[in-house]
Amino acid sequence: MTEALVEHWVDNARYPGTSARRGAVTNPATGKVTASVCFADEADARHVIAAAARAARSWGRASLSTRVRIMFRFRELLNARKEELAAIITAEHGKALDDALGEVTRGLEVVEFACGMPHLLKGAFSESVSTGINVHSKRQPLGVVGIISPFNFPAMVPMWFYPIAIGAGNTVVVKPSEKDPSALLWTAELWKEAGLPDGVFNVLQGDKVAVDALLDSPDVAAVSFVGSTPIAQYVYERATANGKRVQALGGAKNHMLVMPDADLDVVADAAVNAGFGSAGERCMAISVLVAVGPVADDVIARITSRMAKLRVGDGTLGCDMGPLVTAAHRDRVASFVDAGVQAGAKLVVDGRDIVVDDRPDGFWLGPTLFDHVTPDMTVYTEEIFGPVLSVVRVGTYRDAVDLVNANPYGNGVALFTRDGGVARDFEQDVQVGMIGVNVPIPVPMAYYSFGGWKSSLFGDSHAHGVEGVHFFTRGKVVTSRWVDPATSPSSGLALAFPTHD
Repeated sequence: MTEALVEHWVDNARYPGTSARRGAVTNPATGKVTASVCFADEADARHVIAAAARAARSWGRASLSTRVRIMFRFRELLNARKEELAAIITAEHGKALDDALGEVTRGLEVVEFACGMPHLLKGAFSESVSTGINVHSKRQPLGVVGIISPFNFPAMVPMWFYPIAIGAGNTVVVKPSEKDPSALLWTAELWKEAGLPDGVFNVLQGDKVAVDALLDSPDVAAVSFVGSTPIAQYVYERATANGKRVQALGGAKNHMLVMPDADLDVVADAAVNAGFGSAGERCMAISVLVAVGPVADDVIARITSRMAKLRVGDGTLGCDMGPLVTAAHRDRVASFVDAGVQAGAKLVVDGRDIVVDDRPDGFWLGPTLFDHVTPDMTVYTEEIFGPVLSVVRVGTYRDAVDLVNANPYGNGVALFTRDGGVARDFEQDVQVGMIGVNVPIPVPMAYYSFGGWKSSLFGDSHAHGVEGVHFFTRGKVVTSRWVDPATSPSSGLALAFPTHD
């Protein structure tokens, strides 16, 4: 049986490219290779980017009505067929099918936000700022934008960017993760069905060669990236050195602070859901529970009892948690568990030896819980990106806030309490970009912006919301005067700096 070939997408058609390089696409639940994906060489990258550049002028001048009409069609098609996309995600990423469907649904929120682009792009107008002079502002597209997407949300993360970019009049080149590349190829075909012109939405498959092509090409005006902090920093530095606008969202170490007055059943549910959903492969996953005062033993007991009920298995078969994305990543996560044990943390629940009987070759690692973790341990300092939850015990609220603020990451944080005064202080005190109060994964709605602080963000702009609209556009201010030559004689020469009368 011949493996499927996951190709590039350019000018509304599949494109195999000229490079012979390929990567294997694997089903994480079975360990079997299901497809091979094209890896672009420099010539392939130039070909795809050139198509986007050719389309940029005409699409940027297309009417807002045309652009939004296509956006609405795309939204309706995606909503009607989202189960198809979810199945592709589960087959290549491994997450449970309902989790994949939730990913698509959250991405749809950004498409719906972008359907309001006529309002989002409205400028301002001031009449008669001086005698006979009016001023107005406008926002215009950048041209070609590059989007570099991670493996953990192959549909949703690109949707943080491309609906807004396209709605604002840009053309896009999306570089998916080579681990799960098919979702964006399926999406490209849907854009074609919605009526998007050739060259507006393009997919460039591959590895670092494709990434560097987007960072270096003079035809690419801006780059959006989500991934680990070291790569985010690399993307930011290389792209800005080439004069590009960049939003690079990096890694995280998200804390969940539990105050003594919190409802511990609610806390336990939230910790399990936010710590082990999608096998912990979320940039907003809770990886550290900070137990304030005497609550640690009680909350650990409640979490442990819930962990025992979790079903780990093939994401297509109704489980709670699927495999990790690759064998190499599974082994990396397991190595952090090894390191935590060696450093002296108490291993309450060990997920390393889990066996899934009907899928012996899958990339399995079960939910794992540590207690008595200290801030000097690698299980605390590193972004593990797997189903490993660490409990850190502190004495006071101030100790907990200081712990969060000392961490180099500043992506997301949650506080569980019944005290409104503590919650108000927390919102002010904590140095993190996204905050949840009795909400474990504080991912904002699409009309707010997503992004962290400190080493979780390189660049000044967060994803979607108003910040996303501003990132994919640039402003102009026009000052105009229209005079009637029959009644308005020339004002003559005046070299002094102009003033307003």
